[in-house]
Amino acid sequence: MSQRAVIVIDIQNEYFPLGKLPLVGIEYAAANAARVIQGARARGDTVIHIKHEVEDPHTPIFKPSTKGVEINPIVKPMEREPVIVKHHPNAFHETDLKQQLDAREVKEVVIVGAMSHMCIDSTSRAAVDHGYKTTIVHDACATCDLNFGCVIVPAAQVHAAFMAALSFAYGRVTTTSDYLAA
Repeated sequence: MSQRAVIVIDIQNEYFPLGKLPLVGIEYAAANAARVIQGARARGDTVIHIKHEVEDPHTPIFKPSTKGVEINPIVKPMEREPVIVKHHPNAFHETDLKQQLDAREVKEVVIVGAMSHMCIDSTSRAAVDHGYKTTIVHDACATCDLNFGCVIVPAAQVHAAFMAALSFAYGRVTTTSDYLAA
């Protein structure tokens, strides 16, 4: 049994062009995530899907039981693959993700999904804190432009800054092609 798991974070319809929070490059990132998932399935690695839902009934995004909250078909979970619902950016926070990884004796996690500056960042850092060897496949992740005061930070710069920070001390950051070739 493999000791590696791919954690697919929030590749949900809400982030695609017809959703309420479209991300820059989400289609490209999702296609790469699908390649990573396909490779994991072929190797016998665990694949765990994470789905974000907002508990506040007045929220305009990630409402339970809506089309936007559904996992996008490009990364559709197989029947045997767990889908964990989360309510916070960190996929470990108030979920059974750690218990599911530990039950499968996982030692290494590979992270793909959205958004680079939120759920990818917080989950990657938590994975390291929990003792998992962590790899982030950066071209299988996406984000959006951010505003800070009067400054608009383009998505490419947001993504690069967060990947640089993660690669500094929180894990290996690589491309889909390099990950699959290793």
